[in-house]
Amino acid sequence: MTDLPAHPELDPGQEVFHEHRRLLFSVAYRLLGSAADAEDAVQDAWIKWSAADRSQVADPKAYLTRIVSNLALERLRSTRHKRETYVGPWLPEPVLTGGDASEVVTEAESVSMAMLVVLETLSPLERAVFVLKEVFDFNYAEIAEAVERSEAAVRQAAHRAREHVRARRPRFAADRSRQREATERFFAAATGGDVNALLELLSPDVTLWTDGGGKVRQALSPVVGAATVAAWFAAIGTVTYQGVEPADMKAELVEINGGPGIVFRGPGRVIATVTFDFDADGRITAIHNVANPDKLQAVSGGTAHDLGTQ
Repeated sequence: MTDLPAHPELDPGQEVFHEHRRLLFSVAYRLLGSAADAEDAVQDAWIKWSAADRSQVADPKAYLTRIVSNLALERLRSTRHKRETYVGPWLPEPVLTGGDASEVVTEAESVSMAMLVVLETLSPLERAVFVLKEVFDFNYAEIAEAVERSEAAVRQAAHRAREHVRARRPRFAADRSRQREATERFFAAATGGDVNALLELLSPDVTLWTDGGGKVRQALSPVVGAATVAAWFAAIGTVTYQGVEPADMKAELVEINGGPGIVFRGPGRVIATVTFDFDADGRITAIHNVANPDKLQAVSGGTAHDLGTQ
């Protein structure tokens, strides 16, 4: 990736921070699963950077990554109870994506809704270590310094996290073109109310996770099985949803969290996002439907995030 263009109005310290800001957001978002919290962590990192004696900093990128990782870890620990008492399934806050993460399969996978859901089941330390090691390729010594633990503790956490993720997130080889084709067919079938076409696309044991956060009516437990999930989506064009009449609802294919997804809009607002997980044959095995309005701000803003790892 090329450096960002120089900004004459920025002092050297601001210029360095600006250069690494996208990377800091990428780290914080993967650690927190929330665009709003990630932005806050980056802002807090800026405050700490501004107050630091930067003449003593040999490697600004590593230093800033360490700051934002620590801030995200603190925030993750403080929000854990809130997530444990959440109404219904907790899903990450979706973001529109573009740039490097959409082109590099491993980067896209690391920021997918499905992976972020798995990362949510790790302890805060395991999550931080896994993200910094497996996604951003930090060595154990660098991670130990970032999370303020011994190198031995970091190695143990990395091993536990890898085993945990491997057990819950098998790697499938469905290529991106096949995923996009399946998403486009799903989009056409759902907006057209075609149950049979939906059934062809869904794995028999497909699971639908819906996150309304108690703010809007959604299923409070996962919906399992192709017939039930197909009926759920086939009804989209026939029923009022969140006070929006079918005629006033618009759906759009977009890229969300590094993969193909759908945004549903009503007059003046985003109503929900839908993203998918696929098996090796390109069939849909899981659907993540975020409808909690508090989690749709990043998508409503319309800004595509580059969540690359460099």
